[in-house]
Amino acid sequence: MFTSALKSLSSNISANYTISSSPTSTCGAWKVYDGKKKSTGRAVSIFVFERKSLDAQAGGFGARSSSSSMRKVHEEVIARVKKESNLLARLRHPSILELAEPIEDTRSGGLMFATEPVTASLAGLLLEKDDQEKAGGVAGRPSRFVVKDDNGELRRRELEIDELEIQKGLLQIAQGLEFLHESAGLVHGNLTPDAIYINAKSDWKIAGLAFAAPPDTSDTPSNIHPMSLSEVLYHDPRLPRALQLDMDYTSPDFVMDSNVSTAADMFSLGLVMLALYNSPHTSPLKTNSNISTFKKLFSSSSSAPSATNNYLSSRPLPKDLLNGVLPRLITRRPGQRMNAREFQQSQFFDNILVSSIRFLDSLPAKTPNEKSQFMRGLPKILDQFPRAVLEKKVLPALLEEMKDREILFLVLQNAFKIVKSLPSGRRAFAEKVIPKLRETFTVPKGTANERDSAKEAGLVVVLENIELIGESCSGKEFKENILPILQLGLESHTHSIVDKSLGCLPTIMEVLDFSTIKHEVFPIVAAVFSKTSSLGIKIRGLQAFVILCGGSSGSSEVLGDGLDGAVQPLKSAKPSKNAVLDKYTVQEKIVPLLKAMKTKEPAVMMAALAVFKQVGKLADTEFLATECLPILWGFSLGPLLDLEQFQEYMALIKSLSARIEIEQKRKLRELSSSSSATRSNDLMNVASTDAFFGNDGKDVGESDFERLVLGRGAGKNTSGMFGDGLRSQPQQSQPSRAATPVFSWSTPATASAQHNANRGPRVNSIGASLNDFAALKPTPLPSAGLGNSMTNGFSAMAPMQPLNKQSSPWSMNPSGPISQPVPTSAHIQTQPSFFIPPPPKSTLPFPQSSNAALSAQNQSTIQNQYQQGLGSSRLQMNGTNQPVQKKTGLDAYESLL
Repeated sequence: MFTSALKSLSSNISANYTISSSPTSTCGAWKVYDGKKKSTGRAVSIFVFERKSLDAQAGGFGARSSSSSMRKVHEEVIARVKKESNLLARLRHPSILELAEPIEDTRSGGLMFATEPVTASLAGLLLEKDDQEKAGGVAGRPSRFVVKDDNGELRRRELEIDELEIQKGLLQIAQGLEFLHESAGLVHGNLTPDAIYINAKSDWKIAGLAFAAPPDTSDTPSNIHPMSLSEVLYHDPRLPRALQLDMDYTSPDFVMDSNVSTAADMFSLGLVMLALYNSPHTSPLKTNSNISTFKKLFSSSSSAPSATNNYLSSRPLPKDLLNGVLPRLITRRPGQRMNAREFQQSQFFDNILVSSIRFLDSLPAKTPNEKSQFMRGLPKILDQFPRAVLEKKVLPALLEEMKDREILFLVLQNAFKIVKSLPSGRRAFAEKVIPKLRETFTVPKGTANERDSAKEAGLVVVLENIELIGESCSGKEFKENILPILQLGLESHTHSIVDKSLGCLPTIMEVLDFSTIKHEVFPIVAAVFSKTSSLGIKIRGLQAFVILCGGSSGSSEVLGDGLDGAVQPLKSAKPSKNAVLDKYTVQEKIVPLLKAMKTKEPAVMMAALAVFKQVGKLADTEFLATECLPILWGFSLGPLLDLEQFQEYMALIKSLSARIEIEQKRKLRELSSSSSATRSNDLMNVASTDAFFGNDGKDVGESDFERLVLGRGAGKNTSGMFGDGLRSQPQQSQPSRAATPVFSWSTPATASAQHNANRGPRVNSIGASLNDFAALKPTPLPSAGLGNSMTNGFSAMAPMQPLNKQSSPWSMNPSGPISQPVPTSAHIQTQPSFFIPPPPKSTLPFPQSSNAALSAQNQSTIQNQYQQGLGSSRLQMNGTNQPVQKKTGLDAYESLL
């Protein structure tokens, strides 16, 4: 509804300010809205008066109210309302409500003006307190007003009225009255709880100046019309009561004496004080806006407020009020009343808390020495202040003094103590402290950071309270406002400030996110560590690395600041569940920094050991073996380490070595299980002669070699050396037809590639019957060897037999197979270590025609040739290098094979 009404009001305020959709409070005839200036974001309160409220009040009187007379009354009321705003614009005082935008008259007859932010009027606060006390007794819940914050979210703003709050507020009202009476030369005329506003700082402000006028005794010319008591005392039922004089707070000077004086305001102030302590919180006078009733009340001592009837209060009053203040305020004779200045000096305000507030209000006018003494003594009494006074009065006043660099650190000490004591400290810190910190410490980009000792002292206080700061603001607020201050400390030229900045790292980790720590915090810490020449900063930097790697700084270690040699115990930090820095940063950034260290001081070495303990939990085993262990060995041999420190290094070295060993064994097991043994052997046998010929490196059995050489038991399905069938398949034995002699050159047609574990190298032999060849005359073989090339290739296959026929144990039977006699002892002694035994009975029968053609003489000749050939082969295989004679016939053919 209000939004549509604002659209009809064409004003400067509605165009330049953002106004809330609903009023936060109602003060008399005014509705108060929260507002914010669009250009600057300054918060204000918008007072709106709607003319239709006058029409609604006058609508019930019908014809008795003529239109002309009502128009005149409305004009008088509008003029009275405008007078209030105009006087606010003229009167400037800390106890007078500050005007932000003058009043504006709109087409619809509405009025609007803007002031400093106000929370509520005193009347609204007392009414709220009455409702609370009815619901929960005197000790009901604190007063709360629901307001919207900057993000548009609703939150509750607490307002409390305690003894100190009342004393502080009354003192401020008295100061405002002193200003009105002595400086402005005015009488307020209608000082009621509706005319007193409480701003956002919990200060009490005077407003409601619609009936203000010069006193009758004033000789000073004024453009303000004097008060017409006959008009203001008349209560018009056609008008809202809030727009008329409230006779419940009116002095008898007006009603009974027709005298306008400043003493009338002091009488009204006394009635306001009674309303603060009364229950309900209203004036003890009940006049119903009737002059006759008012006069009747004061005609009797029992009905008029006095000391004999406890000033008509339903509750006990403070002794200071009963004895020294109220008797000099609530009195029939104006001359017996104290003025505003005397009221401020009364015994009612004679206590340390009120005096401290009064000193705080006048702090800008104090000397530097007085300011310093006050700031040093204030922490002793802060706990005595009500929380609302601390948050809304003391804290803002202190923060305003941060511009004074000489007392900056004292101001911050008190400010952080207040924030820590407040239940709503998080909100107070975000709204009040953070803007001042940013304004004081943030250096604009491109501006040289000059050294300022006073500013550095304040920075130390901020760093000392970093835990409180981390608890009092969100991660976003910390990153935007506090992190630049920490960076300023890390880059400071003072070692103590750098040390305290590094000590803030545990708090930073709990508030900031991983990316911010890695890219904005760690580079600065690394730069400080690498450039510093202070051992204390070196150790603190190593502890920062431990924390960045997910560990915690041990409390058993000690740290000096590098300046005075003093030793301070390290503050333990909570270990991080997860490492803040990733493995890459740890391996590629932190370890090189440790490797580049030159100092061998034991404190630095042990701090580095703590870093390596964390690195060992994060880094790869290969990196630990190649990079970390060499560094650890070098550090462990430092000449300044004692036995216990060396043992700690050795414990870590052994632990990392054991981890490396376990990990490497595991990898090798996985690798061996994934690779088959066959594949490994094949790869090994590629370059061997046996594998090339199909033997696979396996031994050849004696009987197999004999059958192969003598041509017995050769397989039928064989292939050449480079054929597809490199390995012969087992052959079925053929039945023997007849016992026929077998010769050495009587071999199968093709050589079989043997590739079994019990077979030897492949040998090519001739597999054909004798009928395939013409009759050849055997010729003895020369004793010369075949050459070095054959010797090197087949030395393992050379038969070790004697050359002459007599020394051979072999015998030939023409009618049967070759038999093997039992060797004699002489034979055993003369035989070499390797020899070929007599061949078994042949399993390959020859054709009968071939057996018939052979004679005993031919068989004997062939046997001699065979033995001579074996002897020749033995000489060749033994490495004799004789010239090779030209072979003919069957020998030439056999040599080709």
